[in-house]
Amino acid sequence: MKFIAIGQHRSEYPDPITFKSGTPLIIGDRYEGDEGWDNWYFCTIPNHAGGWVPEELIERSNKPGHGIAKDDYTAKELDVNEGDELLAIKFLNGWVWCQRLSDQDIGWVPKSILQDIKSGR
Repeated sequence: MKFIAIGQHRSEYPDPITFKSGTPLIIGDRYEGDEGWDNWYFCTIPNHAGGWVPEELIERSNKPGHGIAKDDYTAKELDVNEGDELLAIKFLNGWVWCQRLSDQDIGWVPKSILQDIKSGR
């Protein structure tokens, strides 16, 4: 599915959390905000400051605040400008894993700034 960015997005996380399936996670606070980004948790892994992880990728352990990654993941956000054309690869909790068509760069983009090129929504 192709989208056009109807707004600008800049990542606030220059060093995104990245891990492989099976990585132990320390699960912190759940994201709370008005953006509609539900079910994201701030997690840390060894030797990293941490980042936002979707709940679907967390297998909770018996020890409170701990879990295991269910899949490979990176929190890399894609900086986009209004008018950028993007190919959607995966949708998750108000975000879209996209590839920018002009340079093939990939990363997460908030769904709220994307408009379907075909349907206009």
